[in-house]
Amino acid sequence: MARHKATAAWTDDEELECVSILPESPDVMTVCFQAPSGRPFEFQAGQFITLELPVPGGPLYRTYTISSSPSRPKSLTITIKAQAESIGSRWIMDNLRPGGMIKATGPAGRFTSTVHPAKKYLFISAGSGITPMMSMTTEIYDLGRPSDVVFVNCARRPSEIIFRRRLEHMATRVEGLDLKWVVEEPDPYQPWTGYMGRFNQLMLGLMAPDYLEREVFCCGPEPFMTAVREALAGLGYDMDHYHQESFHAPQMPVAGLIEAPEPEDDLPEEDVMAEISFEMSGVTQAVPETETVLAAARTAGVAIPSGCTFGVCGTCKVKKTSGNVHMVHNGGITDDEIEEGYILACCSNPRGKVTLEL
Repeated sequence: MARHKATAAWTDDEELECVSILPESPDVMTVCFQAPSGRPFEFQAGQFITLELPVPGGPLYRTYTISSSPSRPKSLTITIKAQAESIGSRWIMDNLRPGGMIKATGPAGRFTSTVHPAKKYLFISAGSGITPMMSMTTEIYDLGRPSDVVFVNCARRPSEIIFRRRLEHMATRVEGLDLKWVVEEPDPYQPWTGYMGRFNQLMLGLMAPDYLEREVFCCGPEPFMTAVREALAGLGYDMDHYHQESFHAPQMPVAGLIEAPEPEDDLPEEDVMAEISFEMSGVTQAVPETETVLAAARTAGVAIPSGCTFGVCGTCKVKKTSGNVHMVHNGGITDDEIEEGYILACCSNPRGKVTLEL
């Protein structure tokens, strides 16, 4: 029997085609993409992609966690919730339709069970923070092996629990997937017998009595994740096995949980000037050391795509061919990439003369 030649995986040199849009819950929808070439997607469950959105005055770059599983490689989905102040997600909801094409970069990110394998997991999420948990859980489900996952999701009302029916269906088809829903209030005229209130230590002990033995993944609004961290740390959990994902600017360290970094003596100074040369653009810009490379590029009229602007998403990654920068990032670049000369423009400050491959 003839063997089929393996198809090369999708790369971000090809635009994504929107093939369907599925309403999930109020103000939440899932967008399904495929590669027009038919190439499959390769990524790790829990990773994200960055979309280039053609908003008025744009483009605008926004990161979205992939909600589908790498075990289903023919398509890739993101699940978005439009907040009142959201420009990117609102543009997608109002403008993107099946047949529409959109540029994307990635996938990227280390918030994944592939990087942190374990025999027992505890997934804790709130609102749309459920998306990476859905991806990881679907992959575990599709593998068909015995699993041990306690899946906790917090929402305002039962009707706002994203993926509820899909997860409950999976739980009826496999052992080891234990679902726990927490809501702030019930839906009108709909009895609710599950957990109610805000997630706390008591709930944690009831939901997963063996939480000390589990690898914990947490995703949601920053105050929610802070509360989860404090609950776990207060119960003696080994925080080396705690992982969280957020596209919001990091908060100050929580006392007793995360040690503040040691102060550095050689920090950028406002009254010291630096010089950035953009090779391909033929532009040189003089800036104070306290100016980021991204801000300097914008002043010089050189376009660098950016997303989160605090070193998480990796969208603003650029190649440095000479000189030094002071970079403090939040996981958006790997040690290997730094070794190759790449920097994140949003969180890098030039030192002396710096040359970029732009």
